[in-house]
Amino acid sequence: MLFRFMILFVFIFTSSLLADYEEGKKIFDEKCSSCHGSYISISSLKTNFFEKKNMLYNLDTPTENMLAYAIMDSSKKIGDPEDPEMRVIEIEEFLKSYLANPDLNNSVCDPMITKYYKKKEPMKISDEEANNLAHYFMEYKKQWELEHPKAIKVLEDGYEEDKILKEAKELDKTVIVYATSKTCYFCKKMKKEVLDLEDIQTMIDKNFIFLEVDVDSVELPFNLKKSFYGMTPTFFFVSNKNELLNTYPGAWVKDDFIQILKENINK
Repeated sequence: MLFRFMILFVFIFTSSLLADYEEGKKIFDEKCSSCHGSYISISSLKTNFFEKKNMLYNLDTPTENMLAYAIMDSSKKIGDPEDPEMRVIEIEEFLKSYLANPDLNNSVCDPMITKYYKKKEPMKISDEEANNLAHYFMEYKKQWELEHPKAIKVLEDGYEEDKILKEAKELDKTVIVYATSKTCYFCKKMKKEVLDLEDIQTMIDKNFIFLEVDVDSVELPFNLKKSFYGMTPTFFFVSNKNELLNTYPGAWVKDDFIQILKENINK
């Protein structure tokens, strides 16, 4: 009986959080989205601000995911992650206070970035709106990841090749096996400059099943070990019938990697 009660409590609590998140999203879309742009990947934002001096996007306000990150995960985050109930209250108070008297010096955003922002006009929100917005920011990352699963899956020990091939057949996709290593400098460089880019992720997600394999700790699937000569990164393209189609050793710049992807899209 107690177990059933606990399950019911968790269900009701989770449903309540989701309802508050949805209400907060509506408020954000209606009152905030005209100033604060939609999602831009963190890697692209870092390039924009720290390499291109904001000339890539010319942002004068933070995007919605920048706000969520600043409030929840940055060095200036609000509240204690271990105390979500108190954290909601603290985020509410911050939102009401800051929106009533916007001051970039009191912003939760990085001062290296706020120098590009314009001063915001004061805005009043109700206690209920502040509460819903607080839940929106608290749940933002989780909901985004649920709605936008990563195109690149990290393969771990215990994987089942049959399940991977079955999924590839059902989706009519080719499998990419990406042989990498934690100590590989060019793997990290290509990840930052190519694989993490939104348009590359979109292209991969639409056309392939992409498996990242750390060859130092996980065995390559599909008997690829016999075709692997120890160079990381190496990209193997495998058909959903478990046939090795092409192998591309080495790191690639964006345009060349796009061409590689195009050459291997399942026709």
